[in-house]
Amino acid sequence: MAYRKTPTEVRRLAAARERLVDSATAVVAEVGWTQASVTAVADSAGIAAGSVYQHFPSKAALAVEVFRRAAGREVDVLGEVLHHPDGSPVERLARGVEVFARRALENRGLAYALLAAPAEPAVGAERLDFRRRYRALFTDVLHEGMAAGLLPAQNGEITAAALTGAIGEVLVDPLGAHDENDVDELLAELVAMALRCAGAPPETPPQTPPDTPRA
Repeated sequence: MAYRKTPTEVRRLAAARERLVDSATAVVAEVGWTQASVTAVADSAGIAAGSVYQHFPSKAALAVEVFRRAAGREVDVLGEVLHHPDGSPVERLARGVEVFARRALENRGLAYALLAAPAEPAVGAERLDFRRRYRALFTDVLHEGMAAGLLPAQNGEITAAALTGAIGEVLVDPLGAHDENDVDELLAELVAMALRCAGAPPETPPQTPPDTPRA
């Protein structure tokens, strides 16, 4: 008769796996994929290196799990912003770009690992898959904008692909340099670029009230 784990043992193993993934995520955020060895992750988790293989068959499998979870959180947050019922599609597009970029800049090591750091081919394949998911989210809000007459007619998928690539490219250098200067300026420029790419009309400058002296 095959051995069956008890519910307590299943819960213990699941909790150990979660701690391992959390530790691996922290190590990747600090040193990147290539330096996040099984030994380094095991040391961070407080376990023997051989114990890692009780949960994952290889370092690549662990790396893929780390990437899927971390990138999945960002996709979920972006989706919530872009699909939120408040605001026009253009406003939600601007807010989505700002939220995505701000979150990246608040966790630079992990964001750089997700976007650009050298990694195993399996992680590279995951990057491509998640880029498609980002594109799909942007495509949806662009189509909403066109349907509402707020954006010009265009191929939404092509514009969404351009947005996805441009946002990542703009963020790579600031993330890699860990330069925390001028974050607000960077976010403002990034949002403005995204709106121009989508064809949103420029904001109307505020009018000076009649009783206010001009400079």
